[in-house]
Amino acid sequence: MSKTSSPTMETLIERFHQTFGDSEHALQAFFAPGRVNLIGEYTDFTGGLVFPCGISQGTTLLIRRTHNLQYRFASTNFDTTAELTHTEINQKQGDHWVNYPLGVFAEFTKRGIELNGFDCLYSGNVPNGAGLSSSASVEVVTAFAINSLLDAALSPLELVQMSQAAENDFVGMQCGIMDQFAVAMAQQDHAMQLNCQTLEYRQVPLHLDGVSIVVTNTNQRRELSGSAYNERVQECHRALELLRSVIPIDALGQLLPEQLNEHEAVFAKDSVALKRARHICEENARVRAAVPALESGNIEQFAQLMNASHDSLRDLFEVSSEPLNQLVNLARKQEYVLGCRLTGAGFGGCTVTLVASEKIETFKSAIAPGYTQATGLEATFYVINPGAGVRPLALNNTAQGNH
Repeated sequence: MSKTSSPTMETLIERFHQTFGDSEHALQAFFAPGRVNLIGEYTDFTGGLVFPCGISQGTTLLIRRTHNLQYRFASTNFDTTAELTHTEINQKQGDHWVNYPLGVFAEFTKRGIELNGFDCLYSGNVPNGAGLSSSASVEVVTAFAINSLLDAALSPLELVQMSQAAENDFVGMQCGIMDQFAVAMAQQDHAMQLNCQTLEYRQVPLHLDGVSIVVTNTNQRRELSGSAYNERVQECHRALELLRSVIPIDALGQLLPEQLNEHEAVFAKDSVALKRARHICEENARVRAAVPALESGNIEQFAQLMNASHDSLRDLFEVSSEPLNQLVNLARKQEYVLGCRLTGAGFGGCTVTLVASEKIETFKSAIAPGYTQATGLEATFYVINPGAGVRPLALNNTAQGNH
């Protein structure tokens, strides 16, 4: 069971030296945030548009080179540790959390970059399995740390792509690039509109003016790589193949709603693929509408787009769950709530809600008991401050070398 407390840097440094001992080699620290996607769900792996922001919660990594061909991993969130030799770091370790950093290590070795041994202590306060990209946070902080310690001079985009490859090829989760991209490139007080096919992006200021972003965790545990996520990927591939017989598109994310309406007949024998394609093209249209709505200060329109996004994820893409729907329904009954939708891959995880800032405590008090009564689960609430992307952290002198 993971824990999501937030130890101080002094505590982490102490824990590092207790776990790995002293060394003449310098200790360094890095941080990568989690992310919340405000709108544009399941559009990333289809080459569509997404609109995520970084969050203040994330993963801190304390790391040092050892030059001894040994790789040791520990976490304040899990009781399990790992100690691997140079020949073992390219091998998946069952269902161990260490596979996320190992996948990144494997990407460096594929590029012929010598690693020579590391000690790594991770500490995260993004709840695992909540759909806030705890895994991408771990991957990205690992990639940027190794790149820095080795002076490998890889570009931020290449590190993002290596982090995504770690999740796709090593962990076996067929996610798009949104999570890793958002975690790396997030900007304080902004969300980004990202085209997941071209990787063009623009930072959009979040002027919410008296409205706060509240993430509510269903605490319904989900295991994505063992869930219907990869099934949805395959259904979208089927939809693309059917459509390519009648229109010249390279990715489902290029599909416009009017094109789908014109060519519905190709789905005569695959109604499931039709529903998936309809969600994708209409969700992309919602992201395109979201940015001008926010830029013109029309938060109400943005919130309506969020509501429509959830309804589509529930009915057309079928990735919601009873706890998620309960949270959304309860939230929408509150007059100070502007919009609410599931965020992330669904099947549990979190909702993201726009709440009048002065009503946040009222919101928690209104939602929590009704949710528990309906589901037997207890909701957890996080007020999100859109935060910056991956970055180094300063350490005091006691962190260097011997302790």
